[in-house]
Amino acid sequence: MYSSKLRSVVRHADKKLPATRSFYLHALRLRQHTSPLTQFTDDELMTKEMVAKLAKQEIAPLARKMEKEGKIDDGVFRKLFENGLMGIEIPTEYGGTGSSFMSTILAIEEIAKVDAAVSVPLDIQNTLVNSLILKIGTEEQKRRYLPRLALNAVGSFCLTESGSGSDAFSLKTTAKKKGAEYVINGTKMWISNSDVAQIFVIFANADPAAGRRGITTFIVDRDTPGLTVNKPEDKMGIKASGTCTVNFDNVKIPEENLLGKFGHGYKYAAGFLNEGRVGIGAQMIGIAQGCLDATIPYTLERKQFGQDIFSFQSLQHQIAQAVTELECARLLVYNAARLVEAKRDIVKEASMAKLFASETACRITAKCIDFMGGVGFTTDFPQEKYYRDAKIGTIYEGTSNMQLSTIAKCIRNQYS
Repeated sequence: MYSSKLRSVVRHADKKLPATRSFYLHALRLRQHTSPLTQFTDDELMTKEMVAKLAKQEIAPLARKMEKEGKIDDGVFRKLFENGLMGIEIPTEYGGTGSSFMSTILAIEEIAKVDAAVSVPLDIQNTLVNSLILKIGTEEQKRRYLPRLALNAVGSFCLTESGSGSDAFSLKTTAKKKGAEYVINGTKMWISNSDVAQIFVIFANADPAAGRRGITTFIVDRDTPGLTVNKPEDKMGIKASGTCTVNFDNVKIPEENLLGKFGHGYKYAAGFLNEGRVGIGAQMIGIAQGCLDATIPYTLERKQFGQDIFSFQSLQHQIAQAVTELECARLLVYNAARLVEAKRDIVKEASMAKLFASETACRITAKCIDFMGGVGFTTDFPQEKYYRDAKIGTIYEGTSNMQLSTIAKCIRNQYS
């Protein structure tokens, strides 16, 4: 804290010497209070505590059952909706919770601590589907779809195709204008939530001759004739989260279902996926934390050579390293979330958060299996599930290599 005498000197110098202005401003900034990234508002803290309780009591007991069945329990979805978790940032006037992006991130993290599969619809619904409609939709679209998404309808984000994964804009799905309608044809692959979704946000090229500038965004209801969803893929991890192929065969939708501006779909996908990547980062730190929470107590109980195995320095150092890396990942994710709330450009920060959090989750869950020894390799303990669930983080919504390329591009622009 600066003394009154020093403040007087700084102000006087600022009047006389313009060169001291930057020092004066810096002094004022140092006097301002800024909160740590891990300090939350009352609303955020309440959300975090409520979701942690819900996850422990309602989701954790069903995690293994849902994984075996390959489907999220209907009762779990009902609880998510009843507690306002599927419409966290949707304003109350549309039936939502009216909370913050940080609350969304905290909710995803807490759910992922017990079952990453359940965190998937929570993430996609809030960071992609709801966000798109809320920010670029017409008032009529908001009033028609947001209350449903907040209260009882799952949303799905349809971008990826067989020939457009990392190259997300080489889409083959088309949308041809015929009178007052658009007719959509094509196939989307690896679409999360599609097994249970009622509302689909899809990307199709409405002007193929214009290349990516023809890509346009549409809202399609599940019961629209011509829309079919294949059976879920049999995946390595997050098994309860349905991932399906979605087919569009002469699907006719009214032109008022065009979302945003014609030909701006590629901009929307690129922009909103940044928020989605922060959500994936939250999912990954949740997985890593949940795995550590299930592992460290075991190391304090397991006795070898007359003492608990945590007492061995080699294990202490590995656990300390894992916890430190996780905290670094958490701070990257939280910082990106705060930047979203500040309406800042987060291209680099979102990629860094997703990259580091997903790679860290893979390392930590693998280490936790090592810490557990032989029992860690069995399905009687949760470490192997955390390990399998974590792997998808380095793949979906942009592989680790694509994140590195994005970060490198930002660095080039910074220094050019």
